[in-house]
Amino acid sequence: MRYLVILLATAQMGVAPAFAHHSDAALDMQSLVTIKGSVTEFSLRNPHAYFRVRTLDDQGHDVDWTVQLASGLTLGRLGWTPESLAVGEVITVGLHPARDGKRYGLMDSLEKADGSSLPNVGGDRGYRALAKTVVARTTSIAGKWTIDRDSLDDDYPGGLDQLMHRDLVLTEKGKAAEAAFRVEDDPLLKCIGRPTPGDIVYTDLYPLEIQINRDDTMTIRSQFFDERRTVYMDGRPHPAASERFHQGHSVGHWEGDTLMVDTANFADHRSPYQNGVPSGARKHVVQRFRLTDGGTRLTVSFTLEDPEFIARPMTHTRKLIYSPQADMSPFDCDLESTRRYLLEK
Repeated sequence: MRYLVILLATAQMGVAPAFAHHSDAALDMQSLVTIKGSVTEFSLRNPHAYFRVRTLDDQGHDVDWTVQLASGLTLGRLGWTPESLAVGEVITVGLHPARDGKRYGLMDSLEKADGSSLPNVGGDRGYRALAKTVVARTTSIAGKWTIDRDSLDDDYPGGLDQLMHRDLVLTEKGKAAEAAFRVEDDPLLKCIGRPTPGDIVYTDLYPLEIQINRDDTMTIRSQFFDERRTVYMDGRPHPAASERFHQGHSVGHWEGDTLMVDTANFADHRSPYQNGVPSGARKHVVQRFRLTDGGTRLTVSFTLEDPEFIARPMTHTRKLIYSPQADMSPFDCDLESTRRYLLEK
């Protein structure tokens, strides 16, 4: 069977938060394109799953659209499997299209020929599927933790870039760097992840794990891009400013029942907040971790400073749920997947 593309462009529409690893500047998040066609490709990979849909253009010619989704890990938590879509299957998909005219977009909705649908990240259905019932308690901050979505503000925008767009007050240099940012400059296109406080913000979608080691260190790991850092608990200072690291250098100590983690000595990063605002040598992050709610929650907060690009400190607080059952499988960033937008014509 053959199908026509149906374009439904809408302005200033109320869309659910979208979670793309690159800047949403490449996508028109205020418009929807609805396509009916047959699936020609489907793969669950990280940082993005993809499928392709073949349909007809206005002249009756076969055209293929590439549709980007969340990561395979996130979709798996929503119930997706490699068999969720079959080659040749007829579907109707709503997507946010690329601004540059590519037949490429970010999935908003998907309906099968039988009327059933597949869940997407964001929106009530997606969040319900990601939510876990609290049944476990702990007496230590060590363990696996996932987002307590009820702890977020009612107007929480969703996504690292959207939170930072709302809460970062930029210097003139920061504004200029943000305006000059190009999608192809994003380090994630080389499978280079985002340093802290990205590990805290990405708990929206990925679990965080804290390990207490025998050598007077702690390890904090985010499943997103397998970001991992060591926190030195032996009282050492930060090294000389000339020594700089992707995740910075972290030292920690206890203030009562609160773990204080001070991170400095960050390497330059072109887009650590997913919005084109860089970080540099003066970036400084202080995080606080405290067990609360009878051992079922971890209250986490951070203060972010970088006077070269950020005019005043940003603070953020959320709660995480103790989730010993959380899957911390390796992220295994796929280089073709993370660069696919650039490879499309």
